Amino acid sequence: MKSNPKKFAFIAGDGIGVDVTIEALKVLRAVAEVEGLEIEVKEFDYGAERYLKTGEALPPGSYDHFKTYDAIYMGAFGDPRVPDMAHAREILLGTRFELDQYINFRPVRCFSDNLCPLKNWTANDIDFVVFRENTEGLYVGVGGIFKKGTPDEIAIQEQINTRKGVERIIRAAFEFAKSRGRSSVTMADKSNALRFGHDLWLRTFAEVAAEYPEIENNHMYIDAMAMALIRDPSAFEVIVTCNLFGDIITDLGAQLQGGMGMAGSGNINPEGTSMFEPVHGSAPDIVGQDVANPFAAILTVAMMLEHCGETAAADRIEQAVRDCLAAKESTVEVGGSLGTKATGDAVARRVRKGE
Repeated sequence: MKSNPKKFAFIAGDGIGVDVTIEALKVLRAVAEVEGLEIEVKEFDYGAERYLKTGEALPPGSYDHFKTYDAIYMGAFGDPRVPDMAHAREILLGTRFELDQYINFRPVRCFSDNLCPLKNWTANDIDFVVFRENTEGLYVGVGGIFKKGTPDEIAIQEQINTRKGVERIIRAAFEFAKSRGRSSVTMADKSNALRFGHDLWLRTFAEVAAEYPEIENNHMYIDAMAMALIRDPSAFEVIVTCNLFGDIITDLGAQLQGGMGMAGSGNINPEGTSMFEPVHGSAPDIVGQDVANPFAAILTVAMMLEHCGETAAADRIEQAVRDCLAAKESTVEVGGSLGTKATGDAVARRVRKGE
């Protein structure tokens, strides 16, 4: 066994988050066994059930406690019994902000030609990453409502862009391109309409790009990018954009790779503790029915391991998922006939055998 065991906090959350996290943990333990990794996993019951029973989303001191782990895994959040999603805001968004996880990292890779939704394109044509600014923008909750419920109601939602926040996410995108041999970075904004906040994005991008002359830099308006991703996804290698636009464009990216059930993400603080999550929702209508696709959850574990320096383990999981897809050992959603549990079993089996 390797020294200095990796410590992981696991929060399954709500709905199918529980179903798929079981399979993610199954695969994590399988790859740890094969690769000789020493891991410590602590599972937390934070979610709607606990919130409804106690009125508390997270115990005091939770954010500081999370910092003691090498990484955090979160499943999915959302429960119709908590219509305002108060618990999810505190657990998920709170963790992002309190731990300054300013990089939302979304790899968009298609693992099978059968999953590619675009005519005349193949899986090999879809391989880019999105760097979404994760702690500013419209999601900071600055604003208010005046005269609510009246004909004169006014709702104000402020977008926050700081030089520090914009520069560090753009620099992270260029550093990633440099370290991974990617030749271009494309920044998406709407500076033709959002003349103040996105003027800051445009100027900062030009200044940071000048420090990386070996990397091609491109600028697009976000609406034009949405069209371009459908017309020619192979034209993109690294994309960087603001919080709201990143949220939207990465859902488009998820469809390019086969749907939400194939998409994982990381919320990264390069100097602190990062958190990883599949990007799909909690799907309460199918919870417990053994039909949810666990691949996103499993691939998210691979991302978490790679972030922690366990590249071989991450590669082994990814290859197992590719092989399961090729053999149709998957849920109906991605071409197979297995249930959630059997799909997780198939990945774990291939991880152990290296098939």
